[in-house]
Amino acid sequence: MTTPPRVLTVAGSDSGGGAGIQADLKTMMAMGVHGMSVIAAVTAQNSLGVQGYWELPPEAVRAQLDSVLGDIGAQAVKTGMLASPVLVETVAEVLRAYPAPLVVDPVGVSKHGDSLLAPEAVDVLRTRLLPVATVVTPNLWEVEQLTSVKVEDERDLRRAADAVLALGPTWALIKGGHLPGAPVDLLTDGTTEHRFAAERLDNRHTHGTGCTLASAVASRLAFGDDVPAAVARAKEYVTGAIARGFPLGDGIGPVDHAWRWR
Repeated sequence: MTTPPRVLTVAGSDSGGGAGIQADLKTMMAMGVHGMSVIAAVTAQNSLGVQGYWELPPEAVRAQLDSVLGDIGAQAVKTGMLASPVLVETVAEVLRAYPAPLVVDPVGVSKHGDSLLAPEAVDVLRTRLLPVATVVTPNLWEVEQLTSVKVEDERDLRRAADAVLALGPTWALIKGGHLPGAPVDLLTDGTTEHRFAAERLDNRHTHGTGCTLASAVASRLAFGDDVPAAVARAKEYVTGAIARGFPLGDGIGPVDHAWRWR
């Protein structure tokens, strides 16, 4: 029997199942890898928003990391909601010494506008975690939070990417989906540049898009793809998931992680 590639997500739990750890593991299964999880925080969350979150103690997060990486190992790691300075520091310390590609989704705010990262944690994210990232995948709000660069149109994407790269990651994937017009994401390592265009889909049910994209990139990196190829494959999967996003509850529903099987 052949063991599939293994991918570890370090993130928060979404009780509604649309984002966070739950979205990560669904994405990893859909991409053909074995997903594993380190839960850093627990949220009370549904289609209407985040009603509250509670961080796990740093020793619990470290114990999960040591347990999984010390025995099973991972061919790629993805981080999401880390909530506080001490959790960002804890995760960065462990992953700095671990020889696997790292995809950092610098989660700062939920789809509904709820804060998921303490303001005092932003600088620790900049200085401790981003420098060890293979790819960082900020949306436009997260770019501004990390770099103070405000992206107003597609021409600003490269300036934003350069500002993110100055913080130390190898690649920056700037997600331009919130700009007017056809969505365009920009991927660059400062030397080469790749743009990924897609049609604007008429579907409001997009909860979990960022988590899903970052997890899909990590999954393809675990298979051995280079970064541009991993992002291209991940974008294809996410576009299909968004197209088939479905209503859930009274608010914004999730993307459909199982769209290829339906």
